[in-house]
Order: sequence, then C-alpha cells, then structure tokens
Amino acid sequence: MHFALNEDQIAVRDMAREFAAEKIAPHAVRWDEEKHFPVDVMREAAKLGMGGVYIRDDVGGSALTRFDAALIFEALAQGCPTVSAFISIHNMASWMIDAYGNDTQRQKWLPKLCTMELLASYCLTEPGSGSDAAALRTRAVRDGDHYVLNGQKQFISGAGKGDLYVVMVRTGADGPGGISTLVIEGDTPGLSFGANERKMGWNAQPTRAFWKAARRIPGAAVSSRRHGDGTGGGADVCVARGGSARPQGRGCDHAVRDGQALWHRCRL
Repeated sequence: MHFALNEDQIAVRDMAREFAAEKIAPHAVRWDEEKHFPVDVMREAAKLGMGGVYIRDDVGGSALTRFDAALIFEALAQGCPTVSAFISIHNMASWMIDAYGNDTQRQKWLPKLCTMELLASYCLTEPGSGSDAAALRTRAVRDGDHYVLNGQKQFISGAGKGDLYVVMVRTGADGPGGISTLVIEGDTPGLSFGANERKMGWNAQPTRAFWKAARRIPGAAVSSRRHGDGTGGGADVCVARGGSARPQGRGCDHAVRDGQALWHRCRL
C-alpha cells in the first residue's frame, strides 16, 4: 500500500522542522548542561499552534489530528527530544481537560494552556506501581465540596514549574473502575515537590516527585464523567490519552542520520 503525506501535512511537518532547526537545536546542548527549562522558546512554539495541537479551536487550539501531532513532535525532537517530549506531555494533559472536562473547566484553563502561558503536567506514575493506571494508590476522598488528597507521584515532567497538574487518583475500590482524574492548580496549598531528579540527559525539563499529604482541594477540579458526581472515569481518561504517539525516538533517529550524512560529506 502506498502512503504519502498530503500538502497540509508536509506544511505542518516543515513548519515544525524549521522551528526546531532555528530555535531549539542551536541551544539544546547548553540547555541540557545548564538544566535550563526553555519556557520562552516553548511559548514561541505555541504561537505557531504547537501548544494545543489537537485541542478544539473554540478555546484557542489548532484542532489538528493526532497524526499531525506526531509529525510535529517528531520534527521538534530533531532539535531536542527533551523539549519535544515536554510539549507533547503538555498537549496530552491539556487534551484530557478538553475531552473530559466540563465547559467551565475548558474555558477557564485551555485558552492559556494553548498559548503555554500556563504549563500542564500529567501525573500518573507512582513509586509502587509505576505507570500501571489500574494499580495506583494515591487516594482522594470526597469531603463536601472538596477532596482530601493523599499520595505521591514520581518522575513527573515539569513538576515544580507547572501551573496545572492533571492527576490520576483513586476515589473508589481497587482496579480501574475506582480511578478519577483531578485537575490541581500549582498554587494549591500543601503541594510538595522533591528535588530535580539526576538524569543522564533529559535535563531541559525538570522531573520531580509530587505529593500531597491529607490536604483539601476544591472538588470542582474534576475531569471525568463516568458517574454523576464526576468520579470513576479516570482510567478511561488514562487509556484514551494513549492514542498520543511518542515520536521523539524517531526524531532522534532522523537527527542522528542527518548528522552522519553531514559528517560523511565533510570527510569527502
């Protein structure tokens, strides 16, 4: 079967490639060495529509497809896979609000997420269960109009620098049916973050543990629709977000091959 990109897809890919070559690649080594999180450059990317690639356009998104997103993130990864990965995570967390949040939540947060004025982190991984959504143990208990949240997340990209945390929590019994998704604002009292992890590379974004110990958060910050009270659909959200490709590896592969080709040309 023959497959080829159409004109629009080529234009999207080339736009991202040019941005990566001009704005990201020349600084990637320094950013990694200095552990610099290039928020200003990511906001420039957002001006080109990369802050909300597959977010609906009524809140400022680009309303493109997941395939378009894969082309964009693969192209950005040729400049720096770390930066590309964070932008893809930000898109994924924003999409969860777009797809599963109510209209108040969408209008409150998504316009600024699409411009990356606000930064979003996706919080699933835990010390004891990894990224197994059905086995997570962070618990949120309803208390009137609030939740009492208790638990820890691990290896969270953007933690400590983000404005919104899309957090998978257990509100019911064991297994996938007892999971809900909360959207927690970064200035919520009681949030704590660990030290920036020591990593071999991947230093142009912060990666920290994130936890909250028995503190109350507003119950309105729920992004889920399984039950009438907005709980129990978090596992559905986790599974649905899985449609987002992780193209950074292909971007790195392209960058390596381009570098090899340049090296060979210089030798000749």
